[in-house]
Parts: sequence; C-alpha cells; structure tokens
Amino acid sequence: MNQSRRFIILHTNDIHSCFDNMPKIATAIDEYRSQYAAEDLLLIDCGDHLDRMSMETEGTAGIANVEVMNATGYEIFVPGNNEGLTFPKHVFEVALRDHAEFDVLACNMFELDGGRVPTWMSPWRIMDKGGLKIGIIGLTASYNNFYNPLGWDIQDPFEFAKITVELLRPQVHILILVSHLGLSYDQRIAEEIPGIDCILGGHTHHLLEQAIMVGQTLIGAAGKLGNHLGVIELEYDLQLSRRSRIHGFTKEVASLPSSTQISSVIEHYRALSVAVLSKQAAHLNEPLDNTWQQESELGNLLADGIRLWTDSEVGLVNAGQLLNGLSAGGVTDYQLLLMCPSPINPCSLLLTGAQIVQALEESLLPEFVEKEIRGFGFRGKVLGTLCLSGMDVQYDPSLPTYHKINKVIINGENIDLDRLYRVGTIDMFTFGAGYTSLGSGLETNYYLPEFIRDVLKQQLNDLEAIKSCRYTRWKATISGKDN
Repeated sequence: MNQSRRFIILHTNDIHSCFDNMPKIATAIDEYRSQYAAEDLLLIDCGDHLDRMSMETEGTAGIANVEVMNATGYEIFVPGNNEGLTFPKHVFEVALRDHAEFDVLACNMFELDGGRVPTWMSPWRIMDKGGLKIGIIGLTASYNNFYNPLGWDIQDPFEFAKITVELLRPQVHILILVSHLGLSYDQRIAEEIPGIDCILGGHTHHLLEQAIMVGQTLIGAAGKLGNHLGVIELEYDLQLSRRSRIHGFTKEVASLPSSTQISSVIEHYRALSVAVLSKQAAHLNEPLDNTWQQESELGNLLADGIRLWTDSEVGLVNAGQLLNGLSAGGVTDYQLLLMCPSPINPCSLLLTGAQIVQALEESLLPEFVEKEIRGFGFRGKVLGTLCLSGMDVQYDPSLPTYHKINKVIINGENIDLDRLYRVGTIDMFTFGAGYTSLGSGLETNYYLPEFIRDVLKQQLNDLEAIKSCRYTRWKATISGKDN
C-alpha cells in the first residue's frame, strides 16, 4: 500500500493592496483547486496584504482586503508591519477579528497591555490534512518604537521561532514557518534552527522563482504586488515518517484571466470606498501649488503642520511626499489620499545645526532631489527637495556643491552649527532613507497613529496656515544679490 502523500502549499506575500492582481491570483489558485482535493492544498499569505495607499483599503478600513481573502479561500494569514503599524489597533482588530474567516497567526505579537496574544489571533496552528499533520508558525518583524505606542509588543522573532519549533516539531509531520521578517532573517533561522520543513517569507519583497534550500529547510517567496503565486510541492512518506521530496517555485499571474467572483467582491467594496472618501475634507478659496524641484505652497503647508504637530523649532519634509497640487474649491478625502498616499508618521528628533545644514545642502543637489525611493513607507516617486518651516535659507546656486548656502536663520538668529535643535520631520528619514544626516538624530519621538496627510488635512482647514504657506523660505542670491 502506497503511504506517500503529495501536498501543495500556495503562498502570497506583500500584495500591498494591489487589487488589480488579486483576481488573477485567485484564478491561479482555482487552477490548483481543480486538480487537487482540499485536503491536499493549503493557501497562506505572509503579510502586507493591506496598504492604506489604496482607495479600497482606506475607504473600508481594511475590510475590503479581508473579504477578498475570504472569497479567495485563504486559510492562514500572518500580519506584516503594514497591517500592524499603519492601522490604529482597534481598526486592525475590527478588520481581522470581526471579518476574517481564516486563521491569523503570530507567535511573537502580544498586546502591550497584559502581554497576551489577542484572543482572535493564535501563535501557531496544527492542521489535519487527510491524516497529514501540518504545523504552522507565524512570525512578524519587530519595530517596537512604532508598535508600542499603538498598543503592541513584538518580541524577538528568532527566540520565539526556536521555542515554537521545539514545541511543535514532535507533534507534526510537516512544519511550516510563515515569516514576515525578510530573506536574510529567514536564511538565519533556516541555518540555526533545525526541524523546519519550509519557510514562506515576505517583507523584503524578494522573489524566489525557484525556492532555495538552506540546510534541510526550503525557503520560498513570491515577490510583491501579487505578480506571482508561490507554490511548494512536497511528498511525505507516512509509513517511514519522513519527507521524501520538497521543491518550490513561483508562477507569474499577469497573463491569467481575472476571477469574476473576486472582481465582483472588489467592485462592491470599491463603490463603498468611493462613497466614504468622497466626503469633503476642506475647502480652498485659492489653489495651492506643488513641485518636487523647489519649495511649494503645499510643501510649506505640510512642513509648518509637522513643526506644530511635533512642537518643534524647525519643520523639514521632502517635497516628494506630495504628488500633485490642489485646485480651488472642495477637497475630498480621496484627493488627499491621491496627493499624499504614504503611510508615514510625523516624528521629532534632535539635530545639530551642522546636520541641518548638510541636509539643506543635499536638497539643492539633483542626485538627491531626483532620487527614487523604494520602501520605508514611501509611496511617492522621487525624494524631492526639502520644504522648510521655522527657518529661512539664503543660497547661491552658482557656488560649488555643499557650499551653496550662505545663511540659515532660525528664530531670528543665525544657525549655531554646534547647537541641538528640535526638528519636526517624518519617520522615513529616521531609517536612513533620503537625506543622510536626518537619520542621525537623537531623542526621536514618533507620533502615531496619524499620518502626515492627517496633518495636512488639519492645515487645509486653517486659513492662517494657508496664508503663511505662501511665504518664501528659500531665497536664491547671485553674487550677493537677491534673485
């Protein structure tokens, strides 16, 4: 009697609310369902399915994503940082606790108050698939500087991986680790923690067209934005109690037709989102301009708002956070989302005058202004120059690189290069993305759960703020003359 079982694991990661690809993924999954029984298949998402830059996600507080996952037939989901960090805790909980028909797993994700895994989440799951016992562990990346203010405590994933693997390995035939940690972390776990059959990963958007074997552990990942479906095929000999074969690959879905069922679900929630986001957020008597190459009214408005929001002396924000200007008349929440889509939070930190000047010098250089940024919460195109608040700068564009600035005035006084200034800015810079010196600040404070577009929305409803944003902060001079 043949005691060998063939088993298929389908997996996705880092879809980031790319709703266009979700119906194609569903079609690829349905092809497998037409060939294999339910007991021979397992469908998993490794996190960052939700992204608040999407109208459907923002307008439904993530419920659209969850309902698409329900309709697609996901069985396991591990939250990524995009779910845990960009939604207030109660909103995140409502979407998953009240709507998910799949298991939410994370063995290192605890509520800060009480130190417990939430009742609607599990650290692991053991599933019986036709006599094959499958153990599944969830792990998510720890960013407690952001998680703690939101009410979460994310413990060391490596330690929890080790403890949980030791606990589950004797109880199961196959052990799967679902990771939102990144490829290098997955490789470390595979190298140092024995007993894991496969790691399904995400977070760093790595595409492994052919899954890689590290020791006895297979690592698979399906890139980003739902362009690929990951597939792990394994065979297990029940009589010998051992895995006899395992390999993995990814399948591109771009050429596949869209599932009509999933498209219908998306259309339903898109209509609901349009209704929610069409509400007026502000009214402008005059248009506000925007550009990435130099300061603009909207950029100044946001810089002013961040300075006030964080109670700082100076405000700095890159112009690339704003994707377009605003016309006179009503401004809707949807317009704000399109204009400022990044799930980025205000923050404050201490910088020396010299560090501020270095950033100002860099923001006059094309290699910074036109630099493309990927990740770090940024949903724009290029970095853009720095927009300022609480500061006046005189510069000569004809002077050599890093020597263009003639004078910087803060609070009516020349900048002191050695003094520490409290600077209101954006969390992206603290990760070392963009202007280099802004990642070296001290005493960083993050302001959550609000995004910078919440700051902008408040500013757009302040007539005095709009008046002030038209004041020029960058003043070009040539040979000592105003330009």
